[in-house]
Amino acid sequence: MTKSNLPPAIFIMGPTASGKTAAAMHLLESGMPVELISVDSALVFKDMDIGSAKPTKAELARAPHHLIDIIDPTEVYSAAQFRLDALALMADITARGKVPVLVGGTMLYFNTLQQGIHDLPTANAELREQIHRDAAELGWLAMHQRLAALDPITAARLDPNDTQRIERALEVCTLSGIAMSTLLAEPAREILPYKLLKIALVPSDRAVLHQRIALRFEQMLAGGLFDEVRMLRAKYPLSLDLPSMRCVGYRQAWEYLDGQVDLKTCTEKGLAATRQLAKRQLTWLRGMDDLLEVDCLQENLPEKIKIGVNSWLQH
Repeated sequence: MTKSNLPPAIFIMGPTASGKTAAAMHLLESGMPVELISVDSALVFKDMDIGSAKPTKAELARAPHHLIDIIDPTEVYSAAQFRLDALALMADITARGKVPVLVGGTMLYFNTLQQGIHDLPTANAELREQIHRDAAELGWLAMHQRLAALDPITAARLDPNDTQRIERALEVCTLSGIAMSTLLAEPAREILPYKLLKIALVPSDRAVLHQRIALRFEQMLAGGLFDEVRMLRAKYPLSLDLPSMRCVGYRQAWEYLDGQVDLKTCTEKGLAATRQLAKRQLTWLRGMDDLLEVDCLQENLPEKIKIGVNSWLQH
């Protein structure tokens, strides 16, 4: 089957606060034959609404998204599992004569979906235990620096607090003797069988994006982020080692509730972490090919994206 005969699928990608959700919802609400699939490692968690900037219940009623609220915050959801779930949804959506629109900011999920699952070494319990012992002695910042010496490309896109992925990258480097970024650059076993339109929402002025990020974080605090984390801690047996509580905003709120930081420091750390997340998302995008880059700061962004998508579908 040639590329032109493949069914269409659309990616809407970009950093946090770039307007991805509004753009995707506009496609659906304007009557286009699309269904939305969330590509967000925070939105998969139930009850994590404020800190994840999850679409409201009213918005989801108007524009349903697949892969939102699918697991408890105590559970783990991998990129490999996302790929399996997304492929099944895309096949079902296509079979019903609609176009899957995948929208979000978890670039690892997009990359895994498009490139397939690479042949990486399987987990090694003994090595992981050694990594944990080293981390307990030296701290995860030092482990992140160790990874940077072995695999600077992977280290650049991982937050020093992302202990799970730092651990995995160190494990892969140690077991294979090859940087994980090098292994991921090799052809995967399975390529996504769709004709893709990959839209990247990129800011023409990074300072304006940072202003949006600051406003969004202030709105989260005013909207009850601390109360949400209190509720989560009361409802679920959580710890800061879980992927859910490593999400930006939740870790900082947890530290504030435990009295480790004051409100000013919590806000500063939350903003810094969110800006770092946006920087990593943009780094991922720069490494992707065949992108249609769109300035996310322009007026009438959702309508302009709709016009572009409509034109692409008709060709």
